[in-house]
Amino acid sequence: MDRGKAGLTVFFEGPFWVGVFERVEDGRVNPKLRQREAGRQTMQAGIGTKSQQALQLQREERKTERRQAGREQKEAEKQRMFELKQQKRKEKHRGR
Repeated sequence: MDRGKAGLTVFFEGPFWVGVFERVEDGRVNPKLRQREAGRQTMQAGIGTKSQQALQLQREERKTERRQAGREQKEAEKQRMFELKQQKRKEKHRGR
């Protein structure tokens, strides 16, 4: 069986990421397979500069904090409404 060699080099040049796909063919290699391998390699390297990655991490942390605060606020409101219902119920059955 004939063999081939393929590689993808990803580097940052100015404001863009650039990928260079190189191949050396000695036989029949599926181009879809090569494309999938190139996609895997770009996902492993990560996208963006370190500052962009730091900003993305900050956004995700703020998002989880906001969700947590929202849950706590919703739970507090639910508890307040429950206590209000209980109070009204007690006032109705106070006796005449």
